[in-house]
Amino acid sequence: MSGRLLPRDRDPVDRTDLPIRITVDGEPLTGIAGQSVAGVLLAAGRTSWRTTRSGAPRGVFCGIGACFDCLLTVNDVPDVRACRRPAADGDEIRTQSREERA
Repeated sequence: MSGRLLPRDRDPVDRTDLPIRITVDGEPLTGIAGQSVAGVLLAAGRTSWRTTRSGAPRGVFCGIGACFDCLLTVNDVPDVRACRRPAADGDEIRTQSREERA
């Protein structure tokens, strides 16, 4: 796969680049349809969105859903992996901490 950009009319993925809006802990963020929740958060400059019992920050580690470091709550569903979940317009997202689950 090439790292070069293709003109829109030759893009084999046929991206639409439709903007979406999500809310993270009450803060509105924008992304592009098809981005993962982690992608939207990283693009907004957020590198962590969960804390461990000791208070250590966590965000994306593996990026493929194997490590569970990027967990958050999406539309009141806890423990959603941000790297695996496509962001959807209108998503309400809350960060998590291990203390909440104790």
